[in-house]
Amino acid sequence: MPKKKARAYWKGFLRLSLVSIGVEIYNAVESASEITFRQIHKPSGRRISYEKVVPGIGKIDNADIVKGYEVDDDTYVTLEPEEIDAVKLESKKTIDLVQFVDASDIDYRFFERPYFITPADELAAEGYVVIREALRKSGKVGLAQITIGGREWLVAISPLEDGLIMEMLRYAEELRDPADYFDEVPSIKPDKEMIDLAVQLIGKKTAPFAPEKYVNHYQAALKELVQEKLKGRKIVAPHEEARPKGANVVDLMEALKRSIGQQSSTAGGKKAEKPAKAPAKPKTSKTKKSA
Repeated sequence: MPKKKARAYWKGFLRLSLVSIGVEIYNAVESASEITFRQIHKPSGRRISYEKVVPGIGKIDNADIVKGYEVDDDTYVTLEPEEIDAVKLESKKTIDLVQFVDASDIDYRFFERPYFITPADELAAEGYVVIREALRKSGKVGLAQITIGGREWLVAISPLEDGLIMEMLRYAEELRDPADYFDEVPSIKPDKEMIDLAVQLIGKKTAPFAPEKYVNHYQAALKELVQEKLKGRKIVAPHEEARPKGANVVDLMEALKRSIGQQSSTAGGKKAEKPAKAPAKPKTSKTKKSA
């Protein structure tokens, strides 16, 4: 087995009925590249620390702190650490695949965080591959519950390339009811031609999913900003263009037709009717960085 660079998040067994194999779970998300900030005291350049205080009492000791659940405004049920520990689930070292569903049956809102599952050793490899190929051939996703840190998580396990991936799932009670937010969406019957134009536009923009083509421009800009600041350069915010007013919004049908025309021209296909010339945008001067 190749040596793992990362530390295993969890070690135990994956079980399908009477088949049980040793597995290791690794975090599939890389968060080290994300820029994070600390609050700093500007005059001294030192990090700010925080003291725990109670209004009207002042600074308190950590030993006097307990967890509390708010049941009303400023009214709490307090729980001692040993009371919370008493309800923690015993850590099971087995992931039981108890049900299988079509992947399309799981609403994407339930997916929370991915993890890689690998065989623990060579003895587990054959059973691992059998489960992977059975899931792939059936087109199913295995559901299970796993106990980590005294908490029980709902997970979905499916094949990914040469291995298995485990997705942490949210429980149904964690999701808000869409009706609470969409009930005010007006009941409008749109023009069929507009829908057909929108479908045509979607078709022209359809391509295989290639996530590597997309860059987190905000994170990239933050990294560049940090490097520029390290060089001692002053950063000036660029001029921000005003948002278009309602009077400048093009008619929806006309906008769809113009979009189709632009896509046809870009794709090198049959040229559509030349769209009307759009009003010129004001030029934005690039901000110069002073040394």
